[in-house]
Amino acid sequence: MSFKKLHPIIKNVLESKNILSYAPIQKQIIPYIKSGSSAYGIGPKGSGKTTALIMGVLQKLKCEAFEDEDSPRAIIVVKDKQAVWDLAERFEEFTKHTNLRVYKAYQEFDLEKQREEVYHGVDILIVTPKRLNKLYYQNSLHMGELLLFCVYDADFLSRNEYHNDVLRMSESVSNKCKFVIISETYNKKIANYQDAFMYNSAYVEVKKAIEIPEVDIKTDDTSKE
Repeated sequence: MSFKKLHPIIKNVLESKNILSYAPIQKQIIPYIKSGSSAYGIGPKGSGKTTALIMGVLQKLKCEAFEDEDSPRAIIVVKDKQAVWDLAERFEEFTKHTNLRVYKAYQEFDLEKQREEVYHGVDILIVTPKRLNKLYYQNSLHMGELLLFCVYDADFLSRNEYHNDVLRMSESVSNKCKFVIISETYNKKIANYQDAFMYNSAYVEVKKAIEIPEVDIKTDDTSKE
């Protein structure tokens, strides 16, 4: 997939950052996300995973909001509040010239306010596992138009009980929704998802960080990935 096939808004942002070519993980995984295949993206810090996820999600959503829809079309699960803010900041670098609605949800914020705001519609929901479950099971989150369910920096699933939270939520989406898991390692917890909802998923792995520092210069460090 060449840059020529990217949405013009994505391409313009990349050019403004002097990113002129794909990192290997981006070149491999973005076509799977765009075409509607579930996929694992495995790679170390600095390999371009964060930008790969952002580009893939925006390409899938065509960089455009569905104003009449109150269901998110992409949900991205992250480990905690800081990860929510960090990833949302990176998304907003790419979405500031679009009408896409990116929303942050986490435990430390007022639940009733989040319920109201999510209920009225978002396009991309970046959320912690516990808050996602609360929003859904309190009937504040519609899932009917969901196209992508992603877990970002999924290594955290091996260190706590969140593995089951993600598994429960995966059972609530329609067949048209696909799954993307981004992780540094292919650990036992995320490998077990193969039998639950990652059927016939693509597997993309790179072993090294990229040599061009402009790609993921902000997120591929110890505080972001």
